[in-house]
Amino acid sequence: MRLKLVPEGTSFDFFKRWKLWLGISALMVVIGFASFALQGLNFGIDFRGGTTIRTEAEQDLDIGTYRDAIAPLGLGDITITEVFDPTFEDDQHVAMIRIEAQQDGEALSSQVIADVQAVLDEVAPGIKFISVESVGPKVSGELVQTAFLAVALAIGAVLIYIWLRFEWQFALGAVAALVHDVILTIGVFSELQIKFDLAIIAALLTIVGYSLNDTVVVFDRVRENLRRYKQKPLSEVLNISINETLSRTVMTSVTTLLALISLYVLGGDVIRGFVFAMIWGVVIGTYSSIFVASTILLWLGVKRDWSKPDNTTGNQFAKIDA
Repeated sequence: MRLKLVPEGTSFDFFKRWKLWLGISALMVVIGFASFALQGLNFGIDFRGGTTIRTEAEQDLDIGTYRDAIAPLGLGDITITEVFDPTFEDDQHVAMIRIEAQQDGEALSSQVIADVQAVLDEVAPGIKFISVESVGPKVSGELVQTAFLAVALAIGAVLIYIWLRFEWQFALGAVAALVHDVILTIGVFSELQIKFDLAIIAALLTIVGYSLNDTVVVFDRVRENLRRYKQKPLSEVLNISINETLSRTVMTSVTTLLALISLYVLGGDVIRGFVFAMIWGVVIGTYSSIFVASTILLWLGVKRDWSKPDNTTGNQFAKIDA
């Protein structure tokens, strides 16, 4: 007995309200831009510079007590958060202490870290520093530029790839979907003020690859059906193609989400931001492949006369293996 998440022979009309879907996407993009402009991103230690200390103690964690103990050291902006994880023991109380880069532009020295541990040991005897990570502000600034350049280059490479494999209308539809996914992911991190670090950049690049794969599967079927149904309107061909690939799309997304949700719940706080970005990316990437990329293609139109030799422009590399 085979599991079927989508019945065979579906005939959903995905373009009946295409203006509504584009409107929703445009609204979410505007909200993402507004959130980014008003409050920016909650950059992690990778991008801001400073020191992150992960502590563990047997006593109940009191953030106020920790803050009062460290304050006399005059280290500037200090953020203390308690880390929750279902795998922790009852007497395992973990905190994440983030201390900004000092005025001399450097991270905390080993002596200052020892002083921090000493004052915390007075309020939480036996406290342990599990990990200490430091990044200088100059390095963090370079990381910001390099990270966003990597995302921009990845999207540019996708534009060229799709243009060679299909036609320019397909390329613009695919890139519009990728830009849509990246903007909404950055927007949700800005809105929720979730820590944005290098792991999230890795997630963005992974999301680009996942969304592209989904879009190429749909577009490949569209190209086949354009040759098969030469007299059908483009909207009908797109609907047929999406319905034919819907079972594969849903099955891939659901199985991926099952693994990601398990990691989010059981993987611990270290990878939780990355996994959250991936969960969001899978959902929004599946949505954009259908309601953004295909709708842009419908709006731009595509050549339908495949019989003339000179109409192979933009498709001369169509048989290149993905």
